[in-house]
Amino acid sequence: MAQQLYVPAGSAARDGFDLVVTPESAGWGFSSLRTLTLPPGGERTFATGQDEVLVLPLAGSARVEVDGEVLELAGRASVFEGVTDFAYVGRDSELTVASAAGAVLSFPGARARRRLPFRYGPASGVPVELRGAGRCSRQVNNFATPQAFETDKLIACEVLTPAGNWSSYPPHRHDRTSDVESELEEVYYFEFRGLGPEGTPRVDDGVGYQRVYGEADRPVDVLEEVRSGDVVLIPHGWHGPSMASPAYDMYYLNVMAGPADERAWKICDDPAHGWVRSTWEGVPVDPRLPLYGAPAAADAPA
Repeated sequence: MAQQLYVPAGSAARDGFDLVVTPESAGWGFSSLRTLTLPPGGERTFATGQDEVLVLPLAGSARVEVDGEVLELAGRASVFEGVTDFAYVGRDSELTVASAAGAVLSFPGARARRRLPFRYGPASGVPVELRGAGRCSRQVNNFATPQAFETDKLIACEVLTPAGNWSSYPPHRHDRTSDVESELEEVYYFEFRGLGPEGTPRVDDGVGYQRVYGEADRPVDVLEEVRSGDVVLIPHGWHGPSMASPAYDMYYLNVMAGPADERAWKICDDPAHGWVRSTWEGVPVDPRLPLYGAPAAADAPA
C-alpha cells in the first residue's frame, strides 16, 4: 500500500493524542511525532518504548515527570510568540505530563539505540538563525540540531516563515548517505497565524503549500494545501518550497532521524534550482525577522 504522505489535522488522532505519527504508521524506520492538548489541570502518562522523545510546548506550560524526577517547562503563549524550553526523555521511559492552566504539547521522537538521561533544554540555549534573503527569508529555531543538543538519533528544529515568503528553498533532499548528504526521514507539522490591522492576530483558517518531488528511480509527488495541525511526511526526494500565503505567517516543526551512526544534518540542493542562492548576495533579510529571539540565560528549574 502506498504511503499516506499528507496527514490532515485530526486524521491521525489516537489514544487521546491529537496526532500520532510512528515509524510504523509512516512506513519508515525512525522519525515520529505526537501532539497532545491538555485541558486545565489535565495529566497524561505514557511510555516512550523504543523511542527517545522531546516534550516541546507549542502553547502553554507543563510539568514533566520521569522516574520521580520533575522538570517544570515555562513554555510559551504560542509558537509565534517565543522560543520555548523543553525536556528530553530517553527510550524505555515512562513520562507524565501535566498542566495547571492547560497546554498544547508536541513530542518529536526517534527510534533510538541508547537510553540517554532525562534532562532540561533551556530556551536561552536555543540558537535562533536567519536563513535566506528577501522573499526567501525565514527564521530557524535550532533547538535539537546536532550542534545544539545531544540526542541519540533525533534532529529537530522550528521554522517561521513570514506571510508571503518561501522557505525550504531552494528544494533540497537528504535521503542518501554521502560526504554531502545524510539519510533522514522528515516530518513537517504546520501552524499558521493571520495578522489583521495594526498586527492584531486573526483566528481565520490560515493556509500554505508544501511541495515534495522525487526522481525517476525514487518517485514521490506531493503538492498539498496545508493548514494548522496538518502534517506532511517526507520519506525521500526533493522538498520545498514551503509557501506561506500572503495573509498568514507560517510555522513548521521539522522532525528528522535516520539509520547512520553519525547524527548529522547534511543536505543537497536540487541542481535545477540551487543557483538561486547566488542571487541572495547583498539582499537583506526580510525586516519582519526575527519574529523573536531566544531569551537571556536563566537558571534551569530545580
